[in-house]
Amino acid sequence: MARITLATNDNTEQKVTTIFAEIEGAFGMVPNLFKAYAHHPPLLHANWNKVKAVMMEGSLSRKLKETIAVHVSKDNSCSYCVAAHTGALHAIGVTDEELKTILDDLENADFTPKEKALIGFARKANSNPLRIPDDEFAALQKNGASEAEIVEALGVMELFTAFNKFLDSLEVDIDF
Repeated sequence: MARITLATNDNTEQKVTTIFAEIEGAFGMVPNLFKAYAHHPPLLHANWNKVKAVMMEGSLSRKLKETIAVHVSKDNSCSYCVAAHTGALHAIGVTDEELKTILDDLENADFTPKEKALIGFARKANSNPLRIPDDEFAALQKNGASEAEIVEALGVMELFTAFNKFLDSLEVDIDF
């Protein structure tokens, strides 16, 4: 059970209600993550804008970004984000069989070598950023990853590392 109450449209100010309407338009619901952030509307606003910028814009595919989100969240033991982004992968057409491969056998998942390198780099940056050797970084570029793509992949990692810590600290209930 969540350690704090979750906001609803009935107990929020107009600014929050407007953001909630936009979130519901994008996801068909307002996830508990955002209901928890609503206690501090500027943070809700900033994080919603960051979700849009990181997850809905850029050159990397949504499938790749959702996979990074799932793996970073799995590595951080965040059940909420694993559930949410497993659901997101299903929503964009990833089958159960493909999802199992993504989660359990990434090397054989349907990603290009560049995409696999970006996923691996984001995971290592999450777990031990100061221990990524230069030759591994060079391999990203050798596989064709541009600096913009590297930053975009790390942006996904950064977003979900923060969400993982926030959600787990508050024990926010899974709503997916």
